[in-house]
Amino acid sequence: MDIWLATTNRGKVLEFEMLLEPLIKKGLKVKTLGDLATYYPPEETGATFLDNARIKARSLKAMQPREWIVAEDSGLAVEGMNGLPGVHSARYAGPKASDFENRVKLLKIMGLKQLANRNASFLCQMVVFDPEGQEHLFSGELKGTIAKNEVGRNGFGYDSVFIPEGETKTLAELGVAYKNKVSHRSQATNKLLELLSTKLV
Repeated sequence: MDIWLATTNRGKVLEFEMLLEPLIKKGLKVKTLGDLATYYPPEETGATFLDNARIKARSLKAMQPREWIVAEDSGLAVEGMNGLPGVHSARYAGPKASDFENRVKLLKIMGLKQLANRNASFLCQMVVFDPEGQEHLFSGELKGTIAKNEVGRNGFGYDSVFIPEGETKTLAELGVAYKNKVSHRSQATNKLLELLSTKLV
């Protein structure tokens, strides 16, 4: 059985492969947009993570109508910034901004605002289409705070500035194994695993 991931983010692909490993060992094959001869990603114009995940899922489903399709949109929401960067997390510092540039902008703005409330959440909304076209929705949330400086070298995105609730280190310090147990994306993917486990024989 094949499952298609609607993403070009290598970090997300690696996470999915690790999280789906129990089923990969049973024959599940993970495909990505890189396996398509041509693909033009849709513009992510949604107002919410769910909107954008659905846009990506429908776009890929149109090209692979009889396959399992998985699309997710996720990002960081900071309480003291009214939920920003939110759906703009990947493009916070500009349309082609790097992860580093996004983190620099976030810390700079929070510093300029002298925010006392540094509470934040990583949010994930996942849209899954099965081969029959039925839509399945899964979500996850990881609460924490924003560090004042970047620390750690593991992970990607905002991992090096995000301290999970109950911890004193950033996700980038805590490492991949820890992240895959608690992250917003792992929570949603574990629900996907439950669904796929009933289909893979």
